[in-house]
Amino acid sequence: MRISFTFPKAAAMRRAVLLVVLFLLSLTVTPARAEFDGSELRVSGGVFRDEHGREVVLRGFNVSGTAKLAEYRGLPFASTADARRSARAMKQLTGANAVRFLLTWAWIEPQRGQIDHAYLDGVTAQLRTFTDEGVRVYLDFHQDLYSRHLFNKDSWYTGDGAPAWAASGYPKESCGLCAHWGQNMKNNNAVTAATYDFWHNRNGVQDSFVNAAGEALKHVKHALPANEFKLVVGVDPLNEPYAGKYDAGQTSQMWERDLLMPFYHRFRAEMDEAGWTTKPAFVEPLVFWNQNVDFFAEPGGLALVPALGERFVFNAHFYDGKAQSGLLMPGKAGDGQYTQAFGTIRDRARALGTTSIVSEFGHPVSGFTSDKTPSVLKAIYQGLDSTAPGARWWSAPRGSVISGSQWHWDTNYGRHRELMNDNPNKVKTDGDAMNDEHFSAVKLDAAGNPVLTVDRAIVDRIYPQAVAGTTLAFTYEDRAYQTWQQIPLANVRTLVGSAPFAVIVWDSNGGTAPTELHLPESLRSPLVVSSAASAVVDDKLLLRSGAGRQFALVTAPSNGNVAAAEAEIRQWYVSW
Repeated sequence: MRISFTFPKAAAMRRAVLLVVLFLLSLTVTPARAEFDGSELRVSGGVFRDEHGREVVLRGFNVSGTAKLAEYRGLPFASTADARRSARAMKQLTGANAVRFLLTWAWIEPQRGQIDHAYLDGVTAQLRTFTDEGVRVYLDFHQDLYSRHLFNKDSWYTGDGAPAWAASGYPKESCGLCAHWGQNMKNNNAVTAATYDFWHNRNGVQDSFVNAAGEALKHVKHALPANEFKLVVGVDPLNEPYAGKYDAGQTSQMWERDLLMPFYHRFRAEMDEAGWTTKPAFVEPLVFWNQNVDFFAEPGGLALVPALGERFVFNAHFYDGKAQSGLLMPGKAGDGQYTQAFGTIRDRARALGTTSIVSEFGHPVSGFTSDKTPSVLKAIYQGLDSTAPGARWWSAPRGSVISGSQWHWDTNYGRHRELMNDNPNKVKTDGDAMNDEHFSAVKLDAAGNPVLTVDRAIVDRIYPQAVAGTTLAFTYEDRAYQTWQQIPLANVRTLVGSAPFAVIVWDSNGGTAPTELHLPESLRSPLVVSSAASAVVDDKLLLRSGAGRQFALVTAPSNGNVAAAEAEIRQWYVSW
């Protein structure tokens, strides 16, 4: 009798204790991820902000160059399982929190007026492997050289973008003696004619593209649960826009104002109709506006366009054409080499009343000029992180951190089987299988495991994923390739020694959500000198403080004088 009465009480007690334990675990383990990963972003005050008012920086890769190919019918990965492995590997190896996800008009609307929802199901399934990992996504309607269907089966080059029905009736294509596939944009008569017709809406071709894009956006939105749709940041309407050729008397800046920007407004309206009202359009200027090879460069940057406002993002690309040529820049990139270029991107975004992102950047990881890759990538990330070279950062540190997506992440790298222009006699297996490019930051080793093709120290970086307030200054010295940071504070310099280090200064809003910095694998047990309380959770450093100016120095454990270094930083960070 006693047993029959006391057993239910004991069981109830155990269940009650279990519930309390689970509740306490939920308080101590889950908030760090939930506060950031599940929060929708907006553009506000010239930056991305989450629902907690924190300034957010997006860092990651484009996925992937495979989407340019016919091999897997325009999908970034060979399968959903491949996409899932890639998403996990990317997050583990690089700490990425966002990707630019490619999709293509040719596969959306292979026949005029007929949307291929099976393709869009594949897009959505692969996209969800990233949102499942808490990685944000922004879509990119990709094109290069207008369409692969413009090119002859024996051509040296190929393209991607428009379907065959939108690329018919053009002259036989030829780029002549072009040294780089990008020269087709200006030299190939078929490419320039088709591109020109798109912007002038010949035969309603632009109408069809905008309508098809709208159907794709509706499909993705309806296929994603609301909590996952929150992680979709926005849309890039069209990759690397160019006029093809100009009308009489028309300049490149006039073309941006009179043809490119009206297209973006049309696309923005289509986004709204598709239910993407809260998501910004990531609009790109004329592709050659910031090209550093003078004979290719053309004025642009949406300079004649009225302010965009916060429903748009100024979306730039950056490649060092001189470094890729091997002739125009014979040496390696140096400290501050791209400071001015990225300063211009910041300035254009500010003038347009919005924030900026560099949705493509990179350098070949193999072949000619790949010896420059470590220095070029280091200098590009430096330009994204701060507004000053390392030699001058401590005396003039102010500046925002720019979001960016490296080109690119392709676990099929070097393992493709692409019939170039559908030619069975031109099977491309090497590199990206697209116009002899070698840009993927990842490949599979002999055992089929994802491994980086670039120095992990350069791509697995400390960066401010979310700042509770406003970033005033940030820098990260990765110690890869060379050391560019020159620390003038003697005790700080001794404390850091030869280790990697980061410094962030921010105006805290005093909110409950912490400032979060991604920690690379080499700094998962860091020394933190900060005005804010700090804690490490997995690959994140969480910093909590009251309102007002705050600082944090993050480096490897050291035998240096922490108190003396902290005193120097406290004096320095209030002096500017």
